[in-house]
Amino acid sequence: MEQLQEQHLRLIAHINLPHKRSLIEKINWESRLIAIRGARGVGKTTMMLQHIKDAYGTNPEVALYASLDHLYFSHHSLIDLADQFYKRGGKCLYLDEVHKYEGWSRELKNIYDGYPDLKVIFSGSSLLNILNAEADLSRRCVSYDMQGLSFREYLLFKENITLPIFSLDEILNNPLQHSEQIARQCRPLQYFNKYLAEGYYPFFLQDNIDYLTQLQKVVGMILEIELPQLCKIDIGNVRKLRSLLSVVSSGVPFAVDISKMAQMSELNRNTIVSYLTHLNRAKLINLLYSDALNLKRMQKPDKIYMENTNLLHALSLTQVETGTLRETFFVNQLTYQHQVEYAQKADFLIDRRYTIEVGGQSKGGKQIAGTPDSFIAADDIEYALGNKIPLWLFGFLY
Repeated sequence: MEQLQEQHLRLIAHINLPHKRSLIEKINWESRLIAIRGARGVGKTTMMLQHIKDAYGTNPEVALYASLDHLYFSHHSLIDLADQFYKRGGKCLYLDEVHKYEGWSRELKNIYDGYPDLKVIFSGSSLLNILNAEADLSRRCVSYDMQGLSFREYLLFKENITLPIFSLDEILNNPLQHSEQIARQCRPLQYFNKYLAEGYYPFFLQDNIDYLTQLQKVVGMILEIELPQLCKIDIGNVRKLRSLLSVVSSGVPFAVDISKMAQMSELNRNTIVSYLTHLNRAKLINLLYSDALNLKRMQKPDKIYMENTNLLHALSLTQVETGTLRETFFVNQLTYQHQVEYAQKADFLIDRRYTIEVGGQSKGGKQIAGTPDSFIAADDIEYALGNKIPLWLFGFLY
């Protein structure tokens, strides 16, 4: 256990980031068992270390961080660690990369049941299925999903500009007021395109890093390690998944033709549908349906987007199409906290109420004319005008 304590002290000593993710304020850290799920690279480890330092200081006897891919666990079980830690007066275990530890859910259940005074906070891949794990933790565990940086968070982390969070209703009901409020503190369009290219994953803060190359490595690890390990995907099909992602990232969002995709990828229809679901859960793509409540229609998505705009830049074989970039950003920022559906008369239907058309500053309202609660999310404008809202303002939802 001393090895883990030494690692804990080294990591805590290097946590000096002055800013924190918005999710850190939403988590009920007093819960006995907390799960934090998210794609590789979105900042789960950093957030956990920040909370340890703020809540417990640096003492590893009280709160201990451990990554479950550490060599310690090749000779010791998770139960062993919890038992030793508890007997020495430990209060809270922070466990990272739990998906790399075989049988993690069963042992966490045993820890929860056997050590009622011990709190456990664990993080892992967005592919973790708490409900259908070996031991059903859903009744015991409070689960949170972690997204990459919003545009608001990017401005905070990169430019040290502190700006407020707005709810969707606030943005739609008072867009001029809120766009003016932001514009008084910064010029958002000055930073927006940089965020779309290299601002979603916090590792852009690391010195001397080739951001897009690092992002390509992240995608590779998800495809080659996490998907085969957690979803039992045939490792021989990883190349085909790469090709599928290249097709999605290099074109405009298209109406999904499963048969054509199966032919292109040399996979059968059922496998394609299954793989698309896995890629969606892995936070590499976003699947949109025209009726998310209709189970029959959910068997096939209506549109496919890359999960975020940085992935578009990292994986596209051609220059990224502007319209695709705009729509990808909008879908990414809205799906985190809202239901987004593909709309027949416009681009998107939000929470089964709001109709949104996405476009440039010259985008007209012909497609949504006469539609109640309809708006245009327009790029390249700084202030809202009528129902035309700056696209960047939807990056202030979290």
